[in-house]
Amino acid sequence: MKESTSKEKVLKKVRNALLNKLENPFKDVDFSSPVFYPQEEGPEVEFATKLVESGGTFIYCSNENDVGVQLNSLIENESWTNIHCTDKNISGLLDNSKIIYSNSQKDFSSIQVGITPCDFLVSRFGSIMVSSGLGSGRRLFVYPEIHIVVAKASQVVLELKDAIIGMRKKYSNNFPSQITTITGPSRTADIEKTLVMGAHGPRSLYVFMIDDM
Repeated sequence: MKESTSKEKVLKKVRNALLNKLENPFKDVDFSSPVFYPQEEGPEVEFATKLVESGGTFIYCSNENDVGVQLNSLIENESWTNIHCTDKNISGLLDNSKIIYSNSQKDFSSIQVGITPCDFLVSRFGSIMVSSGLGSGRRLFVYPEIHIVVAKASQVVLELKDAIIGMRKKYSNNFPSQITTITGPSRTADIEKTLVMGAHGPRSLYVFMIDDM
C-alpha cells in the first residue's frame, strides 16, 4: 500500500528503523563523564564570577551584621525608597539594622526594592534558584525594579542537578508549585535588536552572601 500522506511516510521510516536496528557507532563514548569543564575556583568564587558576568552584583558579608552595614550603605548611596520584604528571618535582620521597609500588600504597587531569600545558588551559571515555597510569594522575584537576594555560602551547589536534588530533600512531600532560576537582571533584545534592561523583571540584581562555612 502506497503511503498517501507525509505522516504515513514518516511512520513507516520509524517502524523500519525499529525493526532493523544498527549497532551503536559510538561505542567508545563515555556517557558517564561530565558534560561541563571542571571548575577552576571554589564554588563560592565561581558563583560570584558567573553572577557578575551575567550582569548581577555580588556582595560578600562576613556575618549577618555585616549584611546590615553594607545594605544600609547601598540604600543610602542609591537613594532607594519603598523597600519590601516579607521573609521573617530577613525582616529581623532589617529591624536590627534599622532599615525601613514594608511587608504590607497594600504597598506592593509602589515597591522599588524587593528583598528575598533563595533556595540555592548554582555555581556553574551564577544562577539563583527560588520557589513559591520560600514564602515571599511569586511576585516579589519579578515585580520590583531592584531585586536583592540574601543567601548563605552553604546554599551554593555546583550544578543545576544538585539544586534539584536539594529541593527534593528540602521540601520532601510538599514540593513547591513554582521553581525558577534567575540568571542576572531581566533583559531582552527582541525589540529592534536593542538591549532593554528590566523588560520582564528587575533591571538590577544583588546577591548578599553571608559566609557561614
